[in-house]
Amino acid sequence: MAFCMGEFGVPNITRFGETALLLETNTAPSSDVQRRLGRAAATLQSMHGTIDAVAGLGNLTLFFDPMQLDRTTARAHLSSAWGDAFADATREETAPIEIPVRYGGDDGPDLEAVARAAGIDAETCIARHVAGDYTVYAMGFAPGFAYIGGLDATLRVPRRAKPRARVPAGSVAIADALTGVYPAESPGGWNLIGRTDLALFDPQRNPASLLTLGASVRFVRA
Repeated sequence: MAFCMGEFGVPNITRFGETALLLETNTAPSSDVQRRLGRAAATLQSMHGTIDAVAGLGNLTLFFDPMQLDRTTARAHLSSAWGDAFADATREETAPIEIPVRYGGDDGPDLEAVARAAGIDAETCIARHVAGDYTVYAMGFAPGFAYIGGLDATLRVPRRAKPRARVPAGSVAIADALTGVYPAESPGGWNLIGRTDLALFDPQRNPASLLTLGASVRFVRA
């Protein structure tokens, strides 16, 4: 399927501090938007004067070296990279990364609450979660943590009112329209519905993160 920039709206580029620019797509995050943001970020990484380029949910931040780039040129680079992200009209097709999950119980202490909020039982909740077609929308929060889009609309619940001080590594969680997997033990406010034994982040591995921006993901019941 071919896409054009118009289908994603007109981006807005604004100043983001002294040495950064923020591009906002003015569209809701989706698999196609996020993949193209990732492609634009990769293009910017190879450009002269770039310190870093970070794709977020519906946005892209360019950090630049003011000794090598003035703001006007940096803006032109950012705009060009976003435009070039549409040059390849073919959609990326990759085999999904399967994440086996033990749902409920001690591994997913919030599963029952999520199911009640959705007006369904726990088994139906699990079935709907594993049926999703998921894509990594963005990376952040912690090394290897992926913001994964594609969650069934009926399972969308807000973050917990009181975050946990300790969330075990491998915990599979949902919040709003996203699923996440905690790569290491950390505090966290998402709803825990299961747990996986997969190592999401290993500094001795190349790449260190199992999940990367734009990757397809499938959750399977362990």
